[in-house]
Amino acid sequence: MKEIRAYIQPFMLSKLTQTLLEIPNFPGMSVSDCEGFGRAKVIDKQDYTPFVPKKRIEIFAPDELVESIFDAVMTIANTHQHGAGKVFVINVDEGGRICTGERGNELA
Repeated sequence: MKEIRAYIQPFMLSKLTQTLLEIPNFPGMSVSDCEGFGRAKVIDKQDYTPFVPKKRIEIFAPDELVESIFDAVMTIANTHQHGAGKVFVINVDEGGRICTGERGNELA
């Protein structure tokens, strides 16, 4: 099992969600608001802060779905502009389902 963690432009979330829901057996995702900056900092003349709003997406998926989910994020969330976002794939050793007490490495 892997975690696919993506940071994308907020206005791309709806389009990306629709695409991900079309993937057979898509396991679901969590979305949260976040702010940050990369190598190129954007400083608005009136705000004086380098932080840019993004959406953070976390998807825990079985290994066989990782490639299709990763490709979808890379393709659909691409604005063809600097700052479109980043995607990471992270190994997950184990997970647990709180309501049932299940544990294992395939609980996506």
